[in-house]
Amino acid sequence: MQKTSEIDSFDEKILQTLQSNARKTSIELAAVVGLSPSSCQRRQRDLEQRGVIRAYRADIDPAVLGQSFTVFAAVQLERHVRSDVQAFQKAVTQLPGILEVHHIAGAFDYLLRVAVADLASYEIFHADRLTALPGVAHITSYVVMSRLK
Repeated sequence: MQKTSEIDSFDEKILQTLQSNARKTSIELAAVVGLSPSSCQRRQRDLEQRGVIRAYRADIDPAVLGQSFTVFAAVQLERHVRSDVQAFQKAVTQLPGILEVHHIAGAFDYLLRVAVADLASYEIFHADRLTALPGVAHITSYVVMSRLK
């Protein structure tokens, strides 16, 4: 990805608009940004080619799927040898219910965003899945009360 200084106000507006609704047509996007459709499309394609826009995804409502209970699980590993880390990373990225995995610096090694149906479901997920991950020493769970942004 190139430097932020190479992103002008039109590019910023394209990015902001696509982040809120990536399904806008070229004509709709151009109207919001204030450019002609061809110019806007060219800029969007350039942002994609430069790696600024990495992908387009669907924003799925977990509540509709019966997964409205969100928990952040902070995981600390027992050891930090490469084989243990790789085993944990491989296993955790394949677990359904884990929406995000972040390798972090600080008191814990990983921060996971987990979506399940309710507290009872998380208790089972925690006991049967999270604690069974390779190399896990400690898990601290943070229940999300509400999402602001």
